[in-house]
Amino acid sequence: MKRTFVAACFTVAALCLMMGGSQSASAKELSGQLEIFSWWAGDEGPALQALIDLYKKENAKVEVVNATVTGGSGVNAKAVLKTRMLGGEPPDSFQVHAGQELIGTWVKADRMEDLTFLFKEQGWMDAFPKGLVTLIGTDTGIWSVPVNIHRSNVNWYVPANLEKWGVMAPKTWDDFFAIAPKLKEKGVVPLALAQNWTANHLWESVALASLGPQNWDALWSGSLAFDSPEGVKAWELFGKVLEFTNDDASSLSWQQATDMVVDGRAAFNVMGDWAAGYMSTTKKLAPGSGFGWAASPGTGGHFMFLADSFGLPQGAPNRDNVLAWLTLLGSKEGSDAFNPLKGSISARTDSDLAKYNDYAKSASADFGKDVIVGSLAHGVTANEGFMNDFASVMEMFLKSRNAAAAGKAAQQIAAKNGIGK
Repeated sequence: MKRTFVAACFTVAALCLMMGGSQSASAKELSGQLEIFSWWAGDEGPALQALIDLYKKENAKVEVVNATVTGGSGVNAKAVLKTRMLGGEPPDSFQVHAGQELIGTWVKADRMEDLTFLFKEQGWMDAFPKGLVTLIGTDTGIWSVPVNIHRSNVNWYVPANLEKWGVMAPKTWDDFFAIAPKLKEKGVVPLALAQNWTANHLWESVALASLGPQNWDALWSGSLAFDSPEGVKAWELFGKVLEFTNDDASSLSWQQATDMVVDGRAAFNVMGDWAAGYMSTTKKLAPGSGFGWAASPGTGGHFMFLADSFGLPQGAPNRDNVLAWLTLLGSKEGSDAFNPLKGSISARTDSDLAKYNDYAKSASADFGKDVIVGSLAHGVTANEGFMNDFASVMEMFLKSRNAAAAGKAAQQIAAKNGIGK
């Protein structure tokens, strides 16, 4: 299996040397509260509720506080979380993207507990892919429990609409540029886009197509500069793609951009596969017939991944209840209850694919054979400081469309935030 993981990955071997004594709360009858802090509200709520229902079934005396903060990709939740963590009032457990979003921020600040003991106790060192365990760990510990694998670089469409318009899903951006003017002539937006973070999301797929997986990873190791000719070329391609997006993007949520495709106002939307959960669970569309998918243009054979995970903050008010929660998240039962509703695939290697729809089966097959790279927009490749600064770079580019200036600004924030060090 070919797997290209980000340079920030560390060896799992060092983790195995750490103490692994049983510290779980599995033998106790739990009570009190469990505050679960996430951004899974609205259309993503049913998947979270499935986990809460399982937890309550086993821990009836625990009051679960579902503390969601709305906002796609956690843009609002992260700001609230920062205030609470720095104020010494952490939630019991919080959603975070696995990788540098957690490690480069709260692990680096010594605000998280090491979960190596729980991984050993539950047999997760073998249940999760070794590369994923490496990604969520450092040489001093394992810091979160992954609940899923999402794919970022997916291009969504409605097959019946494409047939009506006489076009096919583009395999490359040149293919897209060939059909986009024809779609515009028919009054159809070629590519639906939403608010700022979805522009970041689109950029990473365009950049992967422009750079290729090796140069993509080289950005995050520091061996390729953002203002190099290759880096600037990625911004130039992105600017060309933006010419075929909707003018009202900044006022839309990712669901509304997806609705444009469903309703036939737009042909395509590059979005993570939580869109599959939205279209199948909320919109009641059948995968394959009601909606279709392909790797975003130019990224066939590449799987840009992210993983949602939960950890244990130091000073969590209800530590034993959190351990029971984390145990559920990492279990086969919990994973297979959550992911079919979320649109993601299980992070475990023993998932029951009979419980998943055709999209998830397709994604699982691709994850097993494609070149794997990490998402920027969803916290795998860079720390939160870079991600916050990158949002400003994106705002600048959306207004100026100056590729050279964007590359230079991105390189400056890379240096500022320690990328490659």
